[in-house]
Parts: sequence; structure tokens; C-alpha cells
Amino acid sequence: MSKILIVDDEEDIRVLVRFHLEKEGHEIEEAKNGREAVAKAKEFRPDLILMDLMMPEMDGMEATYNIREIPQLKTTIIAFLSARNEDYTQIAGFNAGADDYIAKPIKPHLLTSRINALLRRSSMPLESSNVDVVGDITLDREKYIVLKGEQRITLPKKEFELFALLVSKPGHVFTRDSILNSVWGNDVIVGDRTIDVHIRKLREKIGDDYIKTVKGVGYKLNIE
Repeated sequence: MSKILIVDDEEDIRVLVRFHLEKEGHEIEEAKNGREAVAKAKEFRPDLILMDLMMPEMDGMEATYNIREIPQLKTTIIAFLSARNEDYTQIAGFNAGADDYIAKPIKPHLLTSRINALLRRSSMPLESSNVDVVGDITLDREKYIVLKGEQRITLPKKEFELFALLVSKPGHVFTRDSILNSVWGNDVIVGDRTIDVHIRKLREKIGDDYIKTVKGVGYKLNIE
């Protein structure tokens, strides 16, 4: 059983989603706006937050930024559930720290399948040793810590898992398909630009020189 926080300003949506997720055996809490979501998340410590985008008082983007600043919630999955499905909105969601973006409307059984897939993927242990040291990069998989020299870098869960994959085989070129399968899993559908957004955010935080694009193939960790 996982703990899920449903955040939406429409009560009928919260009730419907709660009904179907409780049938799956999950423990559910609700929040009707972003401000309440941040407070509830601190107290409830959910495994996954299903976040609406447009809400009063504090929207989903700002709430996600705030939640990502809370150390105890660094491994919490955040999935946006929104009727806005433009590319730029989805990119903004990933930039805010979201792990997935689900477009409304979606059939309840598809939504529960998507959420269960995210939770399963999150619970799978990462292979290899807990700590990798490559060049001046130290990555601790157990503690979700990345050090660049003495600088500690905080990464959302999917950015961390993507970087951990690249660090696991320095110089190895990971294809886009292998990255999607390893980080998001075969049973999770993500947008075509998801990898690009996460790579760009990693480069902003770690440095442009560390991740090299192999045109038409994929990406690799570039440590010289």
C-alpha cells in the first residue's frame, strides 16, 4: 500500500480519483489548492502526489517548487494531472520538478494503471553499488546525494535516476529507448521531449561538459 496525496480544486475529481485509488489499496489524503498541498505533504509524507495545475491561492507549479525544497520529500513522486497538455506547459511542469505529466481527461482505470506503474518503478532497487565516484562526481544512490567536488547538488527523483544511469557506465552511449525503459519503465508513457527536458536540467545543475549528446543515438557521461 502506498500513500497518495490528491491535489485538485474540484471536489468531484478528488472524490472520483480517491474512490478508484482506494480500491487499489492506497492510503489517500486530499488538498484543494497548492498551499494546502505543501502543508499536507509535510505532514502526510506521501509516496506520490497527483497535482492539478490551475488552482486558487497557489497553483501546482509553485506548490511543486516548494515541495521539492523539503528534504523529507526528495523521493516523492509528483505527477501533474491537468487539462492543459501543450508542450510548453508540460516542459514547465518537468522544470518545476515533476516526474510525470498526465493529461485530462483520462479514464479512471488508465489513471490507476499509470499511477501504479510509477509506484512500481519507484520501488525497484537500483542495481550496482550504492556509491559511484567518477572524476569529481560522487553519487550516492541510497541517500540520493550528488556531489560535484565539495558542492552538493539536489536533484528531483527522475533527474537523479537519469544521472545515476549515465554515471553507471561512463563513456557508454545510452540510447533514448534504453533511457526511457531504465528510468521510466516500459509501462509508463511519457512525452517525446521528456528526456530532453531532464537532460537540459541536469546540464544546468551539473555543467554542460558532463553530458554529451551523440546525435541520432542518445547520451553519455563525458568524464575526461
